[in-house]
Amino acid sequence: MQTSSAPFIGIARNRLATDGFGVTTLAAFWGCTLACRYCLNPQSLDSKAQVQHYTPEELYEKVKIDQLYFVATGGGVTFGGGEPCLYADFITKFRTLCGETWNITLETSLNVPQKNIETLLPVVDYYIVDCKDFNSEIYKRYTGKDNAQTIANLKFLIAHGKTDKIRIRVPKIENYNTETDIQNTVSTLQEMGLNEIEIFTYKAP
Repeated sequence: MQTSSAPFIGIARNRLATDGFGVTTLAAFWGCTLACRYCLNPQSLDSKAQVQHYTPEELYEKVKIDQLYFVATGGGVTFGGGEPCLYADFITKFRTLCGETWNITLETSLNVPQKNIETLLPVVDYYIVDCKDFNSEIYKRYTGKDNAQTIANLKFLIAHGKTDKIRIRVPKIENYNTETDIQNTVSTLQEMGLNEIEIFTYKAP
């Protein structure tokens, strides 16, 4: 029985060391749980955006052309968006098709129900988490949503032995957080045992 199709805003091949390890193909889902002020992929929330629907089988057939590159470089498919964790069943089915030799990476806010993360736990190799800011007021003002679920899901992954499989991205967001806010976020993450932390600046419009 096929898993139903999911909407994608784009598929980008031959990405090197930008969305995970080795050569990767980025598959970006439509749909997100947040409404960030400076969304990096605004088409993921645009009801009029052009999307392409694929079943897991159709996506696998489309991306397997690069299997040799994936295997040779330790790469694979990175699911982004939008919010890929909304499509946990799709990703789980995709894993059964591609097998264990490809790396599956998620670019995610983790702001989804924990049951989605539980579903994905056995099939995802690596998580790139854009946590915005750990200050709940800053997070909510920027995204429109509370960050309690993000923090809870991070703790869930850590408790299940994924500490070294998580890269945290902490952005400096103009008019939203400061260097002090960023350092407070980094300190909290380090206290949680997370050390792969990337600080960068959003290029706000």
